[in-house]
Amino acid sequence: MARQRPRRPLPPQARADYALAVPVPPGTPATPESGARVNQVMDFLPPPLLDHHSRPVLHGELGLGRFERLLADGTTGAAAGAGRGGSGGGAGWFDSAAGLAVLRWCPPLLGLDPHCAPARYLARRRELGSYAARRMLLRGSGIAELLVDTTAAAAGEAAAVDGGEPVTVAELAAALPGRARELVPLDELAAQVGATSGSVPAQLRNLETALETAARSAAGFVCDAAPLLWHPDATGPPDRAEVVRAASAALAGRGGPATSALAHHLLRGALRTGRPVQLRCGDPAPLAGLLRTTAGEGTVVLVPDGDRRHLRTAAELAARHSHVHTDAGTDPAVALAAAPFGRVLFSTRAALLPELHVVRARAFERGLRALLGEWVADGACTPGAARRIAERVLGGNAREVYRRQPAGGAVTTTARHRHAVPGGERSAADG
Repeated sequence: MARQRPRRPLPPQARADYALAVPVPPGTPATPESGARVNQVMDFLPPPLLDHHSRPVLHGELGLGRFERLLADGTTGAAAGAGRGGSGGGAGWFDSAAGLAVLRWCPPLLGLDPHCAPARYLARRRELGSYAARRMLLRGSGIAELLVDTTAAAAGEAAAVDGGEPVTVAELAAALPGRARELVPLDELAAQVGATSGSVPAQLRNLETALETAARSAAGFVCDAAPLLWHPDATGPPDRAEVVRAASAALAGRGGPATSALAHHLLRGALRTGRPVQLRCGDPAPLAGLLRTTAGEGTVVLVPDGDRRHLRTAAELAARHSHVHTDAGTDPAVALAAAPFGRVLFSTRAALLPELHVVRARAFERGLRALLGEWVADGACTPGAARRIAERVLGGNAREVYRRQPAGGAVTTTARHRHAVPGGERSAADG
């Protein structure tokens, strides 16, 4: 009888592929055992993550009341301008789904047991200090890189209530294993330029220079889509006369529809720099015409609100236009069902508390693991394809979209914003 050759152990990658190939018959009812198998087959999901849209967290030590107010604001969207947690609005927020997620995932990152008492968790946070706790939480989240929307209102509402100050982009970078880069708000950039320009010609020249200067260091630009839709023709670029009238209205302190042509001018100027522009929006459907006419000008990234219908519409627009990408939202199944996998980007949209970066990264990873595990088990894709999809959505796509490196590799640090021409440019007629 011939001797059998001893089997060589499979390398780790091959073992993962073998585990992923374990079949689960279609239509098998969900059981603890089948759920465990789905989780097992997707354990390869690769850190580190790139969070392409987040907001600053706040400095300072936190007592129970203040932590719950910030948790309420960060969870309900008040920090993003959707409402105000305000005084007393966060009472009892540890006794909520968001509070349970914080107590499940965050205490172990600070050396405590999961689901410890909120008072014990906050005492440990204060014991470590704001800087150390922030660093441990962000590094433990699996996120290596952050792109940070520094719009003042985003982090400023809760800060105004609680007296806290947002950390800088450089401070966030110091807490990460990778780096943090800024998303420059176009409206704030325009306001700063307007304040240092004494005439419309000077304002328009300074805007062009400011965009080019910002593009050298920032990851990209960000703006609200609503002002773009105020223009009577929200598709094509406005003519020069419209831009001049809008710039004049902005210099005079008027806002609203009178300045919508200037918003279009800013958008297209930002796209010409080669940096992506993120459009924060509700329902992105009204942007379809604008997206069609910006083809060939640059990359647009849609960041719709959390409504599943809006996320689905954004994914459909990304599928229709090769220069358009979309935020994945909280449920990766929505975007991945409608858009090419290479146009879907992960983000936490976390603000105010580093704990929200942790729990949202965990929730997204678990959702993606379950989704791709089901696809593999059902035979819809191979283990290798599932791995590639996960790698792209969790960071690869964003690294391609924001692939241009800032000059000198420096992190952008703003003080509301140091991107305009120093001192502005004033024409001779300005005096």
